[in-house]
Amino acid sequence: MGGRSSARMSVKKRRGRMQAQDQHAPLALNLPSHAPAPPVPDRPADAPPERPERRRIARDPRVDVMRGAALLMIFIDHVPGNDLSWFTMHVFGFCDAAEVFVLLAGFSAMIAYGRSFARDGTLVGLRKIAMRCLRIYATQVGLLLITLVVVQIWTQSAKLAPLAEAPLLHAGLKGVREGLLLHALPEYLDILPLYIVLLAVFPLIYLCARANLWLTLAGSAAIWGAALYFPWLDLTSWPDNEGWYFDPFSWQFLFTIGLAHAVVLQRREALPRSRWLIAACLVFLLFAFLETAPFAVWHLPDLRLFPLEPPDKSRLNPLRLLDIEALFYVVMSSAMIRRLASSVWVRPLEACGRHSLYVFAAGCVLGMIARLALRTLGFAWPMQLAVNGIGLAAQCLLALWLEHARRLRTAAPGGAAVNGAA
Repeated sequence: MGGRSSARMSVKKRRGRMQAQDQHAPLALNLPSHAPAPPVPDRPADAPPERPERRRIARDPRVDVMRGAALLMIFIDHVPGNDLSWFTMHVFGFCDAAEVFVLLAGFSAMIAYGRSFARDGTLVGLRKIAMRCLRIYATQVGLLLITLVVVQIWTQSAKLAPLAEAPLLHAGLKGVREGLLLHALPEYLDILPLYIVLLAVFPLIYLCARANLWLTLAGSAAIWGAALYFPWLDLTSWPDNEGWYFDPFSWQFLFTIGLAHAVVLQRREALPRSRWLIAACLVFLLFAFLETAPFAVWHLPDLRLFPLEPPDKSRLNPLRLLDIEALFYVVMSSAMIRRLASSVWVRPLEACGRHSLYVFAAGCVLGMIARLALRTLGFAWPMQLAVNGIGLAAQCLLALWLEHARRLRTAAPGGAAVNGAA
């Protein structure tokens, strides 16, 4: 996403041009059950109240592997001119790593915080969500300040043309203030604010889902449709006042769909498998590939069925929504893919997905350095090899180290596994 041009243009237009070129437990939803209730053993009247046992809940490795892969692809795609981006998700279909990130955010939020609401009560659940939002906001602020300082020093030292962060830099303290208020969202630093908004409204979505999941989905779809039809339905931005690139009124639908998938998967290891639905998904995925693959870059004949404009990402075009849903259904309905995701060979991806916030933050900093390094030293293949190798290896090593530290904590006496929304 983004480009290297110094000409002033809006973020949405610049990203559109780039596209043309280029966390798991049952939710208490009062579902019907015909199994007899287990007998309740007698307890002394003066016995203290029982406390729920804190135990480790198994995570689905497919979710962490998908999220980890998405995070690494986000790093690759956030480096304009990176040749490796011609082999990431966005060239194999209409959607890209952002859709994976938001869908799994809804899925994981229901697993972690839905269980907390049902088990610990509303106040505890709200407190956990508030603390998570504050942590994400602190990460966003840290990334913003690091980016502004590094870009300012590097561009001045290397005498580079201004980057996408230039308006914030030129505005001085006003730009910093707008960034801290999430009113100014520099390119490459605009998905965490979306996550904060979606997580903040999760309690409302959860309450609606407890009442009626299908009506919740219908209401969410209606808001999405309104955002598609009314361009002004967005949060304001500075300085162009065009709105957030990731329109929350649109992307909340994908977040809610992820929540619904978590409900369906609460008592099973895979989504219900239907042969005809699998076939339909595979046909659509093939169609999406043929329409988006860069055949000219790969020096192959153009196999597109018909010319198709890149579907709008900002408001979650229906083609992008169908693409990520088809891919998610194929992956989450397959027991074979679950076994593959448990393989030792994808352990680094699983670790990245489990510790996604830290890996994402590291990827943002590494991606910024990569952009500056390539602009300074050139885009020859040795530099691209070094940039991608160091960036990807650093994120995987960080994730593996965090996972090792987590295992040591949980193995210690009194240690508790943390299975929250990463």
